[in-house]
Amino acid sequence: MSKIIYDVYKNTNEDSPSHGNFFGRIVHLETLNTRKLARHISEHGSVYTQDVVEGVLTKAEACIVEMLLESKKIKLEGLGTFYLMAENKKGGVVSLDKFNPKGAFKGLHIRFLPDSSADAQLNSKEMLAKATFMWAEDLKRDAAEGRPADEESGGTEGGGPSTEG
Repeated sequence: MSKIIYDVYKNTNEDSPSHGNFFGRIVHLETLNTRKLARHISEHGSVYTQDVVEGVLTKAEACIVEMLLESKKIKLEGLGTFYLMAENKKGGVVSLDKFNPKGAFKGLHIRFLPDSSADAQLNSKEMLAKATFMWAEDLKRDAAEGRPADEESGGTEGGGPSTEG
């Protein structure tokens, strides 16, 4: 069973209204590069070999960037939409005749909006409802005891340190 690993941290910022409160954050175990993602896709009963999948993904990456730089959005049905967003320099430009994008923009950022259609079910609430969690501390304990991470452990569904709230 797949599990999202999370950790808990305490807010130590004394200027924050939530100083002393606890917050969760996702622990990412690995970043899959194109080759690893292609291997994973090809292992899911695909008729395409890893090299073919990798070629398609590499081409898609280049084409997505190309289309974004042509002021187009890219919608991958069932996944979501990629688009560019401009980050302006603080304070803006004082007059329209002095506006120059190279000087006014601090950067361009690629944004992603998940597909929230009923078929995709990628909105944040649906993802949370589907997720199973494991506290990073339980993962460490299981590893120390030689128990596989998939095996049921002391981690609680959605809880970890506590199942309250």
